[in-house]
Amino acid sequence: MPLIVGLGNVGDKYQGTRHNIGFTITDRLAGTLSAGMEKTDDPYILGVGRFKGTKTILVQPTTYMNNSGKAVLKACRFFHYLPSDILVCYDDVNLPAGKIRLRKEGSSGGHNGIQNIIDHLGTNRFPRLRFGIGNNYPRGGQSDYVLSPFEEEELPLIDEGLKKAEEAVLCFIREGIVSAMNNFN
Repeated sequence: MPLIVGLGNVGDKYQGTRHNIGFTITDRLAGTLSAGMEKTDDPYILGVGRFKGTKTILVQPTTYMNNSGKAVLKACRFFHYLPSDILVCYDDVNLPAGKIRLRKEGSSGGHNGIQNIIDHLGTNRFPRLRFGIGNNYPRGGQSDYVLSPFEEEELPLIDEGLKKAEEAVLCFIREGIVSAMNNFN
C-alpha cells in the first residue's frame, strides 16, 4: 500500500503555478484511482483509491511547501509507512519543463520542501519524482518564477510530462521504485 505525496501550496493564488506541480500530479492520480481528495483534521488533504487491487493513499500537505515535512511525518505515522514506502512528487528548476526523474533517495537539491521532509523524517532515503519546471528566470528571480503559471508555449511539454509522471507513479505502485526508475528515467 504505497503513499503518494504531492507537494504544493494551498490556496487559490497558488493554483496552477509551477511550484504546485506535485498537487497537479496527485489530483490527476485521484481521478485515475477514483480517490476523492478531502480535507482532514490533519495537516494534509487525503485521498484513498485503488490501482489494480492495490490500495493507494494520496496526500497533499496543507502546511505550505517549506513546511511539508510535518504533514509527511504525520501521514507516515498515522498510516504506518516507512520512508521507503512513500513517493514524493515535486517541482524541480534543474530539469527542463515537462521532464521527469525518479530517484530512490538523495539530497534535497536545494528544494526547501524536500529538505524539510528530510529534516522531519530524519533520513533522505525516500523515493521521489522530480518534475521539471525549467529555469528561465533572472538572477534572484527564482521565487517569483516558481510561483508563476507556465507559459502558453510550455503547456504541451507540461501536459506530456504529466502523462508520463502519472504512468511512472502507477508503475511505482505496481512494481516499486527500481522498476519505475528503469522504465521512466
